[in-house]
Amino acid sequence: MSLRPTDTLYKVLDHNRQPCHGGARRWPEPGKWRSVRGALEPCANGLHLCREQDLVQWLGPEIWTAEYDGERVEAGNKIVVRRARLISRVETWTERTARLFAADCAERVLPIYEASYPDDTRPREAIAAARAYARGEIDAAARDAARDAAGDAARDAAGDAARDAAWAAARDAAGDVARDAAWAAAWDAERKWQTARLMQYLRGEVS
Repeated sequence: MSLRPTDTLYKVLDHNRQPCHGGARRWPEPGKWRSVRGALEPCANGLHLCREQDLVQWLGPEIWTAEYDGERVEAGNKIVVRRARLISRVETWTERTARLFAADCAERVLPIYEASYPDDTRPREAIAAARAYARGEIDAAARDAARDAAGDAARDAAGDAARDAAWAAARDAAGDVARDAAWAAAWDAERKWQTARLMQYLRGEVS
């Protein structure tokens, strides 16, 4: 399927249209409406859908395009509606593309690690192995070996991270405010990049 413009809404589900972020009721087949009664309340009552910018916070095995009818409540990283239905599954979102997207995101932060540990290639090798496994170039054993090595690298760096955290906690309030603002800006920029990259996979522009 080809995706519609950026106002397209989505529903992220587990396999076979089962919920994966709360709820127990399986969604009906595409085109059939589902509705709820009572006051709409985020995370308590209503049908939850994602906008494009929300998707990276709710990823799961299946992504469906969806539409709603009637009442709608904005709720930060989702919308809550009274009546909704699935339109069609986004066939470009598969286990393979999910692994490749995760590798892309991990690679974005590699420079932070490698700036402190320039001679440690284990995380980079683990990301390369994840991509190779997604493309069918290596087996699960090789992928797991690279992943375990990356885990060892993370544990090796844990002592340094703890020391850095203790130093950061000792900074004055003004420094903390400046740091928090910088982190917020960086987080927002990274989330926008992740969303743009995810949509490239969903539109079939990268594979």
